[in-house]
Amino acid sequence: MNLMGVIFANIYDSSLGQLTNKRTIASLPFGARYRNIDFCLSNMSNSAISHVGVITKYNYQSLMNHIGSGQEWDMELGEGGLEFLTPFAQGHSGSYRGKLDALNAAIDFLSLAKEEYIVMADGGVLCAMDYRKVLDDHIASGADVTVVVKDGICNGSKQVDLGILLGEDGRIEDMAVDFAADDRYYASMGVFVMKRELLIERTKDAVSHSLYRLERDMIMRGFFTGNMKIHAYKYDSVALFNESPKEYYRNNLALLDWDVRNELFHSEQTIYTRVRNEVPVYFGDSAEIDNCIVGDGCILKGNAVHSVLFRGVQVEKGAQVSDCVIMQDAVIEEGAEVKCCILDKDVRVRKGTKLCGTPDHPVIVERGEII
Repeated sequence: MNLMGVIFANIYDSSLGQLTNKRTIASLPFGARYRNIDFCLSNMSNSAISHVGVITKYNYQSLMNHIGSGQEWDMELGEGGLEFLTPFAQGHSGSYRGKLDALNAAIDFLSLAKEEYIVMADGGVLCAMDYRKVLDDHIASGADVTVVVKDGICNGSKQVDLGILLGEDGRIEDMAVDFAADDRYYASMGVFVMKRELLIERTKDAVSHSLYRLERDMIMRGFFTGNMKIHAYKYDSVALFNESPKEYYRNNLALLDWDVRNELFHSEQTIYTRVRNEVPVYFGDSAEIDNCIVGDGCILKGNAVHSVLFRGVQVEKGAQVSDCVIMQDAVIEEGAEVKCCILDKDVRVRKGTKLCGTPDHPVIVERGEII
């Protein structure tokens, strides 16, 4: 395959608040057994891409632990295979000022590669995409850069990194960055395809002029100056944007919808994750579980409805859980009640405690907290 990949692991970290205080957005748990990065890595594996660089800047230990040797995605950790591009490894100090800055720090990785084309993907947008179809469309278009876009995301209130207005002929008529575009616009999914040598050339040029934002300083600037031909590829399946706590909460619960699950986890584009051997779920005699996604190793003796319960969660007798996202090894003690909450890993809710949020403002409890 003449296509390599780059994944930006820390995009939107700051917008997730407590959920990404100690982890990258790419390593954020999702859907009872997955991490966000599983979707990007699986898409690349399913698209026959074996050379992938994961660009990180901080809090990447849990990400590296999750990916391990890369065998679950049929990738080999090491040069020419799956590579972690950390600030330490690239000799870069401080935080990246944008994607172009991150790419410039990894310029040796890009320069030593042999593939003609490169696909870049954000770690916070979840989908099951065949990048080979995007590449074929990119080549046919004759464009310098192809941006994968999705309709139904822009709504006049959500601020998107890059909004694109398309004409009836499918050509780009307008672009806007960091803008709450209305529903006429398509939202960029953070997936870009272009020639590797062109990316290297444009990245060096941009950074030398103190330009660090990929969407603003290369894509939009190139479009309005006529310096680059930009093409939009319309993605027509489910795409989940985990770019805020509210979106993360709603996207987890969206998996309870059969249509969403079917499009995101269909047989042609398998989503892989790290395999962990767990005991089966235990359901107590008094347990009442309704419309929930339940991970392996859970011990359920109380009641849970319309919730996502990750591996090893314990719901004790008499406890009430509704409309919640509860991560690994959290414990809800007897008589406790949690509603519209996101409980991070290893949280313990004490006996008789009540936590109640709303769908628009879920209560978030940080990892390891005792309430």
